[in-house]
Parts: sequence; C-alpha cells; structure tokens
Amino acid sequence: MAVLADLVAALCAADATVNAMMAARDGLLALAGRLAVDIAAQGDHPDRGDMTIRTIAAEIGQALRVSDRTIERRMGQASALVDAFPGVWRAQGAGRITAAHAHVIIEAGAHLTCPADREGYTAVVLPLAERESPNRLRALAARVADRFHTRTIDDRHLQARTRRRVRVTDTDDAMADLHLHAPAVLIHGMWDRLTQMAHTIHTDTRRDTTAATTAGIPHDPDTRTIDEIRADLLTDLVLSGAPTGHDSTDGLLHDIRGSIQITIPVLTLLGDDLHTTHTEVPVTATKADTTSGTDLHVSASTEPPAPATTGLTTPYLPSAVLDGVIPIDTHTARLLAGTTTGWDRVLTHPITGTLLAVDRYRPTHRLRRHLHTRDQRCRFPTCTHPAHTSDLDHHHPASTGGPTHHHNLSTLCRRHHTLKHHSPWHVHAQHNGTLHWTSPTGHTYTDHPPHPHTTTFTTPTTHTPWTTANDIINAARPPF
Repeated sequence: MAVLADLVAALCAADATVNAMMAARDGLLALAGRLAVDIAAQGDHPDRGDMTIRTIAAEIGQALRVSDRTIERRMGQASALVDAFPGVWRAQGAGRITAAHAHVIIEAGAHLTCPADREGYTAVVLPLAERESPNRLRALAARVADRFHTRTIDDRHLQARTRRRVRVTDTDDAMADLHLHAPAVLIHGMWDRLTQMAHTIHTDTRRDTTAATTAGIPHDPDTRTIDEIRADLLTDLVLSGAPTGHDSTDGLLHDIRGSIQITIPVLTLLGDDLHTTHTEVPVTATKADTTSGTDLHVSASTEPPAPATTGLTTPYLPSAVLDGVIPIDTHTARLLAGTTTGWDRVLTHPITGTLLAVDRYRPTHRLRRHLHTRDQRCRFPTCTHPAHTSDLDHHHPASTGGPTHHHNLSTLCRRHHTLKHHSPWHVHAQHNGTLHWTSPTGHTYTDHPPHPHTTTFTTPTTHTPWTTANDIINAARPPF
C-alpha cells in the first residue's frame, strides 16, 4: 500500500507538471499570435494579419514537423485560453486543473463576449473543475455559461446555423467517417427515418428468409445488422438520390456524379493472373472516362517480365490507394477498374520505381495529369492536401519567361500557393522535383516528391538488364 501511495503521488506530480508545461506552450503560441497581429499592423494590410499568421504558423510548423494548419489552429485555441480566460490558464499552469478541463471550460463559454461575463463564469466553473472529471464538467459548464448569456437561444441558433458543414475523417482499414454538423432537429429526423427504413428492410428480409427456408427454396440470407443497413441506406441516398429541394428547373444537380482518384498497381489489378506464363504485363489505355465519374490512375512498369519466368521477385502486392494516401481494399479497386471507361496509365521504372511518364489514349491535359501523379499532394512540407484539388504553380513565373514545363511546376494547395506569393516564404526547385523552401527566418526545409505507388523488382544476381538504372532514367522524356 505504501508503494501504491507513492506511485499515485508521483503520477499526480507528473500530471501537474505536464499540464503546467502545456499551459506554458499555450502562452508561447498565444504570444506568436500577438506577434503576427503586431507585424500586420505595421504594414496596415487589409487582411488584418491573416497572411502574417499563416507565415508564422508555417515557420513554427516546420520547426516542430507539424502541419501549419495544425499550428494555426493551436494558436487560435491558445489565444482563446490566454487572452479570453486568463484565470483558467493560470489554474492549469498551477496544476489545479488539467488541459482537458480547460478545453471544456473554453468550449462551453466560447459565446461569452463580455469580459465581465467571462470572469463571472470562470469564478463559478473553476471550483467545479477542481473536483469533477472533464466528462462530468461538460454538462455543468454548459448550464453555468447559459446563465451569463445575454442572447436568447433563438439568436444563438441562427448564428450557429451558419456553421453547418460536412467533413471527412479517414480511419484505418480503408474506411472513413462522414461528419455532418447541422440543426439538431434535422439530424435526429434523419436518424429516425434511416432507423425506420433499416428496421423495415431487416424485418422484410427475415420474413423472406423464413418463407424461403420453409418452402425449401435456396436463398442467400441478408446478414447485415441494423447499423450496416442504416449506413448503406445513407450511402445510397447521397450517391444516387436527387436533391429535389435544391435542384434547378432543368435538373442540373441530378446529372452530377461523385468523382474519386484511385491509383492501382497493375500487379494488384492482375492478382492471381500474375503467376501465369505471360512474359510481360499488359497495360492498355482506353478512352477518357466521361460517364462513371471515377478517374482511375493505374500504376504500371513499362514491360516487366513475369516473376515466374525470370526469377525476379516482388515481396507483396501493394494495395490500391485513394487520393495517393488512403489504402483501399483490392476487391473495391478491381470493381472500380472494371466499370470505369478510362484509365490513366502511369509508367514507372521497374527497378527504381521512378515516374517515367503518364499517357492516355486521348492525351488531354497530359502535363496536369503528370504533375498530379508525380506530386500526389501539396508540395509544401507537412501538407497532405490531395494534388487533384490543388493549384499548379510556376517556380519561375510565366509572366517573366518561366516555361510551362514539369521542371518549373509543382502542385500547391490554395493555402500554400497564396502563402508563397504573399509572404516572405520562397521556394527553389531542382530538376528532380525536389523543393527547398526558405522561411522568413532563413531556415530551409526540403520536400521530396512522394515515392510512386508502384511495384519494383530485385534480382538475385549482380547483373542488371541495363548498364545502369540512371541510363534509363536520364533517357526517359515526359510525353509533352
């Protein structure tokens, strides 16, 4: 018991130290936000410091190896804690409450705009935070904050409605979450209708299964749970239903289809056919996709011999990926590849995996497709924004003679594209696609082109089919 008591005391001391250091970090982040505002005020810029905050967030993010979006969000949260609720910040620094308690308090009191109201709210809620867990504190803090609200729930709801949104969070095992933030009555109404529909399907399915079993008719039972049916119904409604309440008179919205970009290594596409007697992997580029709304990029080497006939080995069949980042299951990838009307063929070196070219039967926007395939994402360090929804930026501006060539172009998301042109950040590009970003303080951060999602081969002998791998790479010329 004495050892346990010492262990508990040590953990309490460690936890207090951690929370105090987090409070110190919030203080520094809030100071960085103030610095950005002061710098912007000197220049009297109409954006009121937005670009300066981005610039400073990018500097801090590169030093900490964290996305500048994350740093900017942390700066905003830190400013809310330090500037708007200094009493809560001091309590966290003294170890009286945890960072989780502080987050709950700020979240519940975010709508309090009057400093006197915030002080009164803090004085009431801090004693509760010192004796309750963050989960219990959430409901208590919301009730306390409601006492100090000067606006009615109707006014607050009208403002809150302007923040309705839909966002996506990627998870493991080729899955993702779709989050909808909307008025509560609509969300609960949607949930109730989906639930009723799911139960109806589940009941009818069980009745049909029972009838088929009684009659001795072969029947494939539907084993889905209510949760699975509910998810399938929502997917069907969003992907195939027409938004009648918002459609135009000529039905334009009805013709819109969802579009995704998938990269599939050709060996994964072949699957079991890989071990046949074929001496080369066939890859055929078909006409452009105009109907399915799915743009598929198939990654393949130029003409790699089959492993069964040459002794070349590949350790595994790599998975297909969505937006160059998210792995998806092989069955779904093959199903989409079989139903789409057009592929981009991505030719890569069979030994090094270096991107050689991108071609298609109808070569429209070939340079754009090449850059999207090469970069896969925004080329600012730490950024993962997909390339196909980003901008193409000239390193040497076209207005001053810069060529529209893959050596002079990179993919940048809109955020970092504007950061490059409207802040002291600047970039130097090398011919191999490597970018060297220089921050306002003079630090340099390097971003290399992502490795192509492809299959490479190794041979058990020292002999290579070419003089050197560089001979092939240097001889390759993009098809534009």
